[in-house]
Amino acid sequence: MEGVKLSKRPRLKNPYLVCAWPGMGEVAFKAATYLIEQLKAEEFAEIPPEDFFYSTGSIVQEGILKTPEFPYSKFYYWKNKTGENDLIIFISNAQPDLAKADEYCKRIIYIAKGFKVKTIISFAAMPQAIDYTQQPRVWFTATSKEIINILTKYNFQLLLEGQISGMNGLFLGMAKREGFNGFCLLGEIPLYTIQIENPKASYAVLDALARLLKIQIDFNNLIGQAHGMEGEINKLLDYLKLGVPPGPIGEEDIERIKKSLTQLTKLPLSVKENIERLFMQANADISKAKELKAELDKWSVYKEYEDRFLDLFKKKKDKDN
Repeated sequence: MEGVKLSKRPRLKNPYLVCAWPGMGEVAFKAATYLIEQLKAEEFAEIPPEDFFYSTGSIVQEGILKTPEFPYSKFYYWKNKTGENDLIIFISNAQPDLAKADEYCKRIIYIAKGFKVKTIISFAAMPQAIDYTQQPRVWFTATSKEIINILTKYNFQLLLEGQISGMNGLFLGMAKREGFNGFCLLGEIPLYTIQIENPKASYAVLDALARLLKIQIDFNNLIGQAHGMEGEINKLLDYLKLGVPPGPIGEEDIERIKKSLTQLTKLPLSVKENIERLFMQANADISKAKELKAELDKWSVYKEYEDRFLDLFKKKKDKDN
């Protein structure tokens, strides 16, 4: 298929396809990256980025301006020597322009069909009113009742209603339209830490996957990262909670902490790029401002972009006059 570059064509047995993009808490991206590293999966194909990504700025390191690099969208494979199913792992380090998501998904599906994949798996984050020190539960949603019945036996929490935003949710829905079975594993993250990498949640979903597929993964490094991050967050929360009465964190406290964390953390690059894309669209069509506002609210960064957002309406008023 035009638009997919194959560097080799491995012979795989009944492979599952695991897909991941950056998102809240970097849960999906971290889990898939760690999976590739631990299994020593080999790259075999990629989707050229030019049709789906655009540069939004240049990186400066040690005072030197670097040429902008496009995000990658790569396929890896792993042969399971002890089980019945090999793995294909697709990972991208940025969300594509969702206006072109249909064509982007077709290229992934082309690989899935070419290797006779029957089941597709994705990861995502599940923001909840939990404390960072709690062990995150794993939630799930699936493309059929049959898969739901299987996963329920593992004591995962079924997501009855809601939405999985971005490619981690969108692709699975498009794959179902093409006749694939699949499910999404969601790791819980605290509501006030959606912008901070959460290796504990990545570990939770990856451990769930390992149990489901009966594969062996060394989690020591990921657990160590989780402990390290937990210690840093605890220090930050102790500082931010000064003046908050002892006891459970209430909704007002959560909102205050979220706003404070927003000022102290960085948005994932993919989210920044998506916000810039939405600003461009809203500048051309003010009806897109609603989608932009929803994205800013989701990441608790409206205040940071408020002046630019309001300028969209000022420009429209000036045009009308």
